[in-house]
Amino acid sequence: MEELKDIVVGLEQRISVYKARLQDLEKKRGRLDDEIATIKKYLELAETLHRVEADKAKLATLSTHAAGDEKGARPPQVAEVPDQSREILLGRSKFVGMSVPEAAFVILRDARRSMHAKEILQRLLEGGIRIKGKTPLTSVATSLKRDPRFKKVGPNTFETQDVKLTEAV
Repeated sequence: MEELKDIVVGLEQRISVYKARLQDLEKKRGRLDDEIATIKKYLELAETLHRVEADKAKLATLSTHAAGDEKGARPPQVAEVPDQSREILLGRSKFVGMSVPEAAFVILRDARRSMHAKEILQRLLEGGIRIKGKTPLTSVATSLKRDPRFKKVGPNTFETQDVKLTEAV
């Protein structure tokens, strides 16, 4: 009878482990799905920008040849890519519409390691976040200290709470 209880307990533990592992994998799949969707958007924007720039180059070539052939001939129109699309492709508006903690969470999750607030600030600025205040570094560090998604692991060094990250480099 005791042996049967041990088997049941062992199976319950195994089920618990499998459920936890499944939950972790589903979270990872969700993050991957989000990343795939983002990459698809960037790819579409890059392909559009490439077509427009290639058309502009062809147009420039044609207009120099046409200027010698026909006076007053109108070159064909080329579609313009909005400035926002250019900014996205250049990575300068990756975090538009996000709060500092939201963007910092993305940065730390993608880096998969703890980071100093100075490095996080640099990536936020590169991603299009504008930090208000006289001391942006202090503003970033303070907002991360107040957010439960982050854990302070050193002086102005943070990691996300959901996944244990490696030490700061």
